[in-house]
Parts: sequence; structure tokens; C-alpha cells
Amino acid sequence: MDDGKSGRIHLLDEQTVNQIAAGEVVERPASAVKELVENALDAGAHHIDVVLREGGKALISVTDDGIGMSPEELGMAVERHATSKLRSAEDLNAIGTLGFRGEALPSIGSVSRLSITSRAKGADEAWALKVDAGAKTGPLPAALSGGTRIEVRDLFYATPARLKFLKADRTEQSNALDIIKRLAMAHPHVAFSLSDGDRVLLRAERALSTGDDAQKARLGDILGRAFTDNAVAVDAVRDDLRLKGFAGLPTYSRGNAQQQYLFVNGRPVKDRLLVGAVRGAYADFLARDRHPVLVLFLELDPHAVDVNVHPAKAEVRFRDQAGAWFDCFRFASCFGGGRASGFHQCQPGGFGGGTSGLFPRNAPCLWGETCLGWRLS
Repeated sequence: MDDGKSGRIHLLDEQTVNQIAAGEVVERPASAVKELVENALDAGAHHIDVVLREGGKALISVTDDGIGMSPEELGMAVERHATSKLRSAEDLNAIGTLGFRGEALPSIGSVSRLSITSRAKGADEAWALKVDAGAKTGPLPAALSGGTRIEVRDLFYATPARLKFLKADRTEQSNALDIIKRLAMAHPHVAFSLSDGDRVLLRAERALSTGDDAQKARLGDILGRAFTDNAVAVDAVRDDLRLKGFAGLPTYSRGNAQQQYLFVNGRPVKDRLLVGAVRGAYADFLARDRHPVLVLFLELDPHAVDVNVHPAKAEVRFRDQAGAWFDCFRFASCFGGGRASGFHQCQPGGFGGGTSGLFPRNAPCLWGETCLGWRLS
């Protein structure tokens, strides 16, 4: 029976729109943690401290020492599609920041009790703004020495149905910890801490060294010295592509693929094609139920990759996807045979030694003199 409401087109109110957006952007506490920490990184923070209560359901607090915000910027920050990172649609073709849509804070504020306190660099005082299920209060004068502190309380209290889909506190905490680990791996010159109650779950000091030393020290903090002691440094360049990081030896493997960390231009991503390439590289040296541990960073021109393809920005699309991943396949094959076997002899411009069978035994090595197999054999 027609109740007069169904079948008629009408505009949704702003609060409903924000709650729908929150369903895509903020799936669980870890999603909110990711958005807030990425904002802190984009603000140039050198120290980021995260505190959770009840796995993030009761409280998520993120404090940073970034550039901060003026009271005018605070008011804009909780408006949908307000951002400092884009000026026009053309900027979407070369995104160099982790955040860019301007959806996170209004989405979070529509389903929680959100408070933001910030002091812009060089400003005489701090300002605070509160958003309770979409209703704003402030900005008002506040106390903060610098940077920004964001507190999210009672996440999803305004949408109780969403609470039913959250997992146990420990599981939600683990998901948030995984997010922090990934972001910390990609930013060794930023200090991170994560605590839940009185327990420190993660602490990574800001790296003072540079290059591979800084990256290796940070990975040791996050994954443990056992990984860095049983991993090979990866650094291969071809044209505008650079693949670097650390790949674990086949003898240092796991029963699942949860410790395979992949990044594109510093952004944590999940991509089955690259995972398949890596798996193929190790195929001759690992049993089917074993998985390598690795951390790989793919760096390329921002114009060559589209990060605006997933609500949570967890996936990317390459302008020349076949070419980009073909290169990675070549690299993975060289690496797999080169380090895992003692007899691989991949010479500059040539590919010898049996690897995963992805490429012919005598196919030319795409990486030339940077081929890891040649350098390490």
C-alpha cells in the first residue's frame, strides 16, 4: 500500500546525507583512526599520539604537533567537501596527500560526539569546536600548546544499528593497531604511539637517521628485529617506477599473508595483483600453505595513479595498470630466484636461474643493473 512516502523523489536533509557518507567512510573505529591519523600526517606532524577506549567505541583521541587550524578553518573542517588539499577537479589527477575529499570529519561528527581543539602555528591561542550528531558548537577559546587534538566519543551512538555490527573490543583494537602500524611503516620520521587505557600497544620513536637505515629501524620497531635480521633490502628503479622496501627470506615465512604490507606513494593499499606477483616470486621456495613476510613501497608519478577509486582509499588504479604491474612482476621474479636460491645468476640484461616460471628462463631482465637477483647472487 502506498503510504505517500515511497516512490516520490525528494532531497535528503544534511544530517541524513552525512550519516550515509559515514557508512562508507567510517565503517568501524579503525576507519576513523585511519582518517584522523592521515589528516595529522598531511598537517606535517612529527609526533602523533592515539588513545582508544573500548577498542575505539567509547573514545578515539588523536593528538598531533602539526600546523594546526585557525578558528575559521575549524568551522570549515566539519563541513562536507571542505578541504585544503584540492582546488579543482584537475588536482585529482595528481594527489600527493593521504586525505583529499573533505568527508572524514563531517561524517564522523554526524555519528558521534566529536570535539576538535587546535592552535595554528604562530597563533596566540587555541580554539575548540564540538559536533554532537551533526549539531555544531563553537569555535570557542581553548587551551592547547600547539597542533591539534581530536576526540571522538561514543562512535555510532547516533546510528545504533551500526553498533550491532562492530566486533569485540579486542578485535576493534587490533584493527586500529594494524592501521597505525601500516602508517608508521610508511613514515619513519614521524613518532607514533597507541594506547588503550593504561596499556601502551605501540610506540615508535621518530627516526633520526635517513634512507634505508631509518626505514629498517622503523620496521624493526613495528615487526621486530627478527624480521629485519631475516629480510633483504629491495631497491629497484626503472623509468619512473621505483620499488623499494624489505622482503623476508623464504625461511622466515608465515601461515597466512597478513604480514604482507604494500604501499603506493606512501599510501597503504591492498592489491591482489601485486600480492599474486609476490606469491609467484616465492612459488619455488615456499610450500603452498606458507607466505612470505614483506614490506614493499612502490613509488611513481602521482599522475600515473588514481587514488580516488575507493571510499576508504584502500585501493588504487594505475593509468597504465598493465605496464606498472608488469614491471612489478618482472621485479618479483628476479627477486624470488635471486635471494632464495644459492645458484641464481641473473646477469645485467639477462634473466637466468629458475624462479616461479612467470617468465622464460632467458627473458631479458627488465631491471637491468638494478636487478636484485644479479646484485645478491
